[in-house]
Amino acid sequence: MRPDAAPLRKSGRKRKRGIMRHLTQISPLAANIVPMVGNEYMLAEPKPRNRSEDAKRDVVAGGIVVAAILLFVGTGGTVMQAVVQTLIGIGGGPDKALSAAVILNVALILFGWRRYEDLNREIRERTEAEQRARYLADTDPLTGFLNRRALLARGQQLVAEATAAKRHVALFLLDLDHFKTVNDIHGHAAGDRVLQVAAERINGVLPPTATKARLGGDEFVAMLQFEPGARANIDAIAAELVSTLEANVTHDSQQIRIGASLGISLATEASMTMETMVRQADIAMYHCKDEGRNRHIWFEQGMEMAVQVRNQIENGIRDGMPRGEFIPYFEPQVDIASGRLIGFEMLMRWESPEYGLIPPERFIPVAEESGLIGELSLQVIRNAMEVAKGWDPSVMLAVNISPQQLKDPWFSQKLTKLLVEVGFPANQLEVEITESSLFENLPLVRSIVTSLKNQGVSLGLDDFGTGYSSLSHLRALPFDRIKIDRSFIAAMRGSTDAQAIVVAIVRLGESLAMPITAEGVEDEATAIELTRLGCSKGQGWYFGRAASAEDTARVLADRGLLRAPVQPRSGPPAGDEEPLRKTA
Repeated sequence: MRPDAAPLRKSGRKRKRGIMRHLTQISPLAANIVPMVGNEYMLAEPKPRNRSEDAKRDVVAGGIVVAAILLFVGTGGTVMQAVVQTLIGIGGGPDKALSAAVILNVALILFGWRRYEDLNREIRERTEAEQRARYLADTDPLTGFLNRRALLARGQQLVAEATAAKRHVALFLLDLDHFKTVNDIHGHAAGDRVLQVAAERINGVLPPTATKARLGGDEFVAMLQFEPGARANIDAIAAELVSTLEANVTHDSQQIRIGASLGISLATEASMTMETMVRQADIAMYHCKDEGRNRHIWFEQGMEMAVQVRNQIENGIRDGMPRGEFIPYFEPQVDIASGRLIGFEMLMRWESPEYGLIPPERFIPVAEESGLIGELSLQVIRNAMEVAKGWDPSVMLAVNISPQQLKDPWFSQKLTKLLVEVGFPANQLEVEITESSLFENLPLVRSIVTSLKNQGVSLGLDDFGTGYSSLSHLRALPFDRIKIDRSFIAAMRGSTDAQAIVVAIVRLGESLAMPITAEGVEDEATAIELTRLGCSKGQGWYFGRAASAEDTARVLADRGLLRAPVQPRSGPPAGDEEPLRKTA
């Protein structure tokens, strides 16, 4: 080691300490600078403010100001008198020590005033910050309504106050219909706009005394007090809310259609909890959706059992899909005049190990509401295609598509991918679309069906006559077939009006060069009458009920329309697990 190295290090440390003292004198921030290894410095974390120390400093500052004011009172008069006497030429001037004391007192008073203003500003800022924090903690930022946490607290207090005054409380739980579709098709900015407009409309209908909240997503809650005999007034407000929310919302030159389902629960006693009220209103709201949406319904005790059944079905669907419990059944479609078999319509069945064979009207609505219908439908269509690969090419496979699936912009790609993976001919597949699905988003439906047509898939308009189709829709969309709804066929023999509608649809199909298929043909007399009217194709119990893949294969084999014996896939699309369901 060099002999002068140690003195150099010591002098370097002295210079660093000197620099630190200088920095501390320049700025208090330098007090937070601490040395690191080598010649580097870092900024230490500032210590948290000690409110007790701040209070002590405020007390000391206040004491100094009070003392300064007392000294100013005691010395200021003497000094000012001496100054006046000096100005008129009587005295020799004020005492220098007293003058200095007065100036010091004035400085201290100014310091106290400055500190007082600082304290006022700090108190004001802290109060505003606390109010803002409380507002943010209790309020939904998008709509300005209360959030769930604040609703539960204030709502419970409202129930207690109302029941103490012998009044009742109604809780509205309002859910916007098809809101997920708005986000999927128009984007989240449009979804936010819909929520804001819905909040404005709710605010405009409800009285100022109502407690309003947004639970999250597209669910809103309102609570109103009312006299026990004024339930009709609550019904009127609920009906007006539903009606007001039916109006379209404009966003970026687009007209977005929404609606609302409204469930109402009632509190007549202080023992009713907010959690129970919200749950009951939620049950009523879902019951409202089952009844057709765009309406309001009061909670009744029997609804709870229906919700439990619905939840069991939904859980069963989720559990049954990977186990392959959902299977295709096939209903024959024939040429009425000749009896020739021309195809089958695929119908979905749930073969539950616990409950047996469950018809589609029991579980399809639940699958649609829960968002499971897309995955479920494609799984069963895949199984049907695997079965139909063994049919004669002249036998068509018709599949129904849920309106929910037509809201998926990628549906045509998913179905095309399925055709390729299974190896099923596209020209042997017919996709049936219901009338009601045309009005949600006609441009999207047109894009989907055009893409499928380009792949060679046929297109049928199902349940014709029950919706609101117009000739423009039939002209704009490339339909290959029109199916008359079974309700008209069933009423045709006893109703001249129903018969006239059937005749009109048949003539419409002839003018558009579209074959007509009649659904629900259950006896020979109806088949003969349809033939006389010019309807050439039909399906229904008269021609054969929906049957399993095995039974359908035997029918085709008897008619020589089976390429080779084909066993249906009885499990999920992927995986080699053994099926857990019963055989048909």
